[in-house]
Amino acid sequence: MRRGLRRNLTAYGFLCGALICFAFFSWYPMVREVLLSFQKTNFVDEPTWVGWDNFLTVIEDSAFAGAWLNTVTFTGLALLVGFIVPFVAAIVLNELRHAQAYLRFVVYLPVMLPPAVVVLLFKWFYDPGSGLFNQALGVVGIPGLSWLDSTDTALISLVIVSTWMNLGTGTLIYLAALQSIPSDLYEAAELDGAGLFKRVWHVTIPQTRLILMVMLMLQIVATMQVFIEPYLLTGGGPENGTVTVAYLMYQYAFNFGNFGAGGALGLMLMLVLMVFSVFYLRLSREEQN
Repeated sequence: MRRGLRRNLTAYGFLCGALICFAFFSWYPMVREVLLSFQKTNFVDEPTWVGWDNFLTVIEDSAFAGAWLNTVTFTGLALLVGFIVPFVAAIVLNELRHAQAYLRFVVYLPVMLPPAVVVLLFKWFYDPGSGLFNQALGVVGIPGLSWLDSTDTALISLVIVSTWMNLGTGTLIYLAALQSIPSDLYEAAELDGAGLFKRVWHVTIPQTRLILMVMLMLQIVATMQVFIEPYLLTGGGPENGTVTVAYLMYQYAFNFGNFGAGGALGLMLMLVLMVFSVFYLRLSREEQN
């Protein structure tokens, strides 16, 4: 037993370090949020227990339903754009025979930029006067759009920013999954006369099904917590059209000074994502069996 302990001492050391990091940076904040949601505090005076008052305050807020609707809509649009585009980009890169390394770097480049820099760059792109997007539309004779000032285009504008910002990570993960597919399957499909679309449908998607399901769950969890884009680009406008749950949580805590209500809203979001994750994992396990 002592010999085994000495042999695995390094492994136990790394394991303890990981557990301490998780406990300090993940589990403790989660427990603290649960406690905070039932308290009234400004982090200066002694907190007082208020029971369910914070939850009632949040639910009775007129912005509550709109924030959830905006969050769900953003998640749906992000799945239509941000889930499909990286997969298609990975397929294109996998089919190329030249300049693969250079194109991988180009695709991954946005991930290396700080999110605030990316958002501010797109803020200039969306400028209704001299913005790059409206100038490009003017070249083809299309009138410019009020990208961030119209309720019709503000949310999809945030989706475009989020997709471009996270395109590289998803693309490289999909590309690694594609390159693990045996080439014999593609050769057999080509011998049967299958074109690119049929090879993707009958070979690529079935062989990458597991990674697609995992990435789908991760993307839903991530997009439901969207905050940086509405905070820096629109400030929740126009007409609260881009106020998300995470942004409303920030407003409660740091604009209204109601940290308890912000914690209650955060706990609601965490429970929704937890229920979704459990349901999704159970459903995916049943499909695999």
